[in-house]
Amino acid sequence: MDDETFWNLIESCRRRTPDPDERVEWLAGELARCAEPEILRFQMCLERVLNPTFTWELWAAADRIMGWCSDDSFFYFRLWLVGSGRDTFERVARDPDALAELPEVVRLVGRGREHWDDEEWLAWEELDYAALRAFTRVTGRSECDFYDAVDAQRGADFGSLDPAGERWDARDDAEAGRRLPRLSGMFPVS
Repeated sequence: MDDETFWNLIESCRRRTPDPDERVEWLAGELARCAEPEILRFQMCLERVLNPTFTWELWAAADRIMGWCSDDSFFYFRLWLVGSGRDTFERVARDPDALAELPEVVRLVGRGREHWDDEEWLAWEELDYAALRAFTRVTGRSECDFYDAVDAQRGADFGSLDPAGERWDARDDAEAGRRLPRLSGMFPVS
C-alpha cells in the first residue's frame, strides 16, 4: 500500500460518516477485502505517515488545546489528525498553529474541558486498530500474530523514540504566544 492508496481510504472513510466507530468499522471492512500483506502495509503506512507529526511543537499545540497531553493522548491526537484528511494533516504537520483554523478546534474555545462531549475530544485511538481487526477477520489469527507480523515487516527501524525539535512548556504563555500565537489566544492557561 502506498501513501496515495492510504489517503484515498482515509478520505473515503471520512466522507462516509462523522462517527469514529463507524468509520473504523468501515475501514476494517475495506481492509478485510485485501490480502494479509496489504493489510500489514496499511499499518506500516499509518506508522510512516504519522512520523512528521511526532514533534514537540505539535505536542505543545495539543497540550495547549486539551490542557494536558500524555504520550498516549498525543498519539491518539495524531491519529485524529490523520482522520481529518490529508490536506489538513499536512498543513498542521507544517504549522501546528493552523489547528486554530479547524472547526473541531474552534468549537471548543471558551468551553471548559469538563463540558466537552466524548466525541469532541481530538482523539481517534481506534484508527490504530483498523488493520488489526481486518487481519484477524482475514487470517483468523490473534492480535499477537498481527503485531509479530508488523514487527517482522518493520524490521529494526522503529523511528525515533523522542519527538523532533525542541521541547518547551505549552503552559508558558510568553513562549506559547511566540510559537503558537493563535492557539495560545484561543486556549489561555487556566
